[in-house]
Amino acid sequence: MELGVAKDQESDRAQETAAPARPYDEMRDAAGQVRSHYAALAERLETLSADELAERQRTLERFFLLQGITFTVYGAESSTERIIPTDLLPRIIPGEEWKTIEAGLTQRLRALNMFLADIYSGQQILMDGVVPRDLVLMAPSYRREMQNLYVPHGAYANVCGSDLIQPDGKFAVLEDNLRVPSGVSYMLANREASKRVFPGTFRGAGVRPIDRYPDLLLTTLKSMAADWRPNPQVVVLTPGVYNSAYFEHAYLARLMGVPLVEGRDLVVHDNMVYMRTTTGLRRIDIIYRRVDDDFIDPLTFRRDSGLGSAGLFNAYRAGNVVICNAPGTGVADDKAVYAYVPAIIRYYLGEDAILPNIETYLCREPAQLDHVLANLDKLVVKAVGASGGYGMLVGPHSTKAQQDEFATALRADPDNYIAQPTIQLSTAPCLIDHEIDARHVDLRPFILSGEKITVTPGALTRVALRKGSLVVNSSQGGGSKDTWVLTDRKDLQP
Repeated sequence: MELGVAKDQESDRAQETAAPARPYDEMRDAAGQVRSHYAALAERLETLSADELAERQRTLERFFLLQGITFTVYGAESSTERIIPTDLLPRIIPGEEWKTIEAGLTQRLRALNMFLADIYSGQQILMDGVVPRDLVLMAPSYRREMQNLYVPHGAYANVCGSDLIQPDGKFAVLEDNLRVPSGVSYMLANREASKRVFPGTFRGAGVRPIDRYPDLLLTTLKSMAADWRPNPQVVVLTPGVYNSAYFEHAYLARLMGVPLVEGRDLVVHDNMVYMRTTTGLRRIDIIYRRVDDDFIDPLTFRRDSGLGSAGLFNAYRAGNVVICNAPGTGVADDKAVYAYVPAIIRYYLGEDAILPNIETYLCREPAQLDHVLANLDKLVVKAVGASGGYGMLVGPHSTKAQQDEFATALRADPDNYIAQPTIQLSTAPCLIDHEIDARHVDLRPFILSGEKITVTPGALTRVALRKGSLVVNSSQGGGSKDTWVLTDRKDLQP
């Protein structure tokens, strides 16, 4: 999923304990004391006036402007192209906490790749009844065309961007993004900007570097064809300049030193994929696609698509090109399948999930549907295939008319919806109108999977910039900030 995936959990825990009155503050404890890993930043902020902070914020914004770091808001009344709102103050995560995140995300992606390999082959997990057969096989993102196709290393999801929240001081997984996850370019850009506005604090912090991500991504992609091509040619496939994440597509292609192509730049001949160049056709071995499944190949999927290349999937089926992420990975990040991930981990790995899920009600289950219908004013209801904050009801912030509309939709198509209780997102300090104030945040780390699994020691922190809001995605008023993952040597020291 592209950058606009919504992560707002804005409902009370129905018929159970109410959400805490105050969210978990990542910088200060309950007594108002600064937590140790924020100590150096807090001390530095004490030395800066409001005007100095404002000037540093302008420096950061100028950096983004000069770099052309933008995102697109579809349907905006004025301009669709905008500089992504970016907060000056970094979010800081201690090394010990990151160890848990790293282990949990590695475990989770291992299990999800095994799940994908299974459902596209023997389907043993479905026969054993661990996950309902119809939930998987009837999902819009399930691709029968992928049945019994070989995927190198069993790595269906080569790039995963799982979304984490920290409601009570411990991280939990809100959602897995295994299709075309985005946001890593903003993570990298935020780091470059952060070094400029807090150079001294950054140097002394012991922050783990993330600048090797493009090299790690390229190595991961090349490992998918290493068995049959010694030096495979990689390209990044983009829908084009009007896509919301086009900046990221171009940015990553440039950093990896590989061509950025659109579907019209590719041609398939004898089940081989070639790229048109000024010197003739060049064979392509690996396609890092940022195009959704439906639009990859008009001969196999949507016939009206002009974003992919005719015959591309046949070349993939013949084993002459690798598509990363593999088509059909979306079934593993379906919002209904999400509820079964802890069971999936136990089934394949024999382990309990290191990172827990958020409680989820499956409206396809009659008893859970009744519960959701009775508590629409308290729950968040989501369409299983929607993203970007659309196709959802935020119960406590909704009108009676909106609740009635969703009740009708739920009864008509319960399989298409899930519901979750209110999760009070944690807060981190932000510079708002020249003053430091707390705002809700979530976290999107990036996990690479090829010959091996690698968790990048950093993440995209998304911020709900409007006071009281839990909506963090940029298409609906959110922003981002740098994420400092500290080394094990010590938390920040003044």
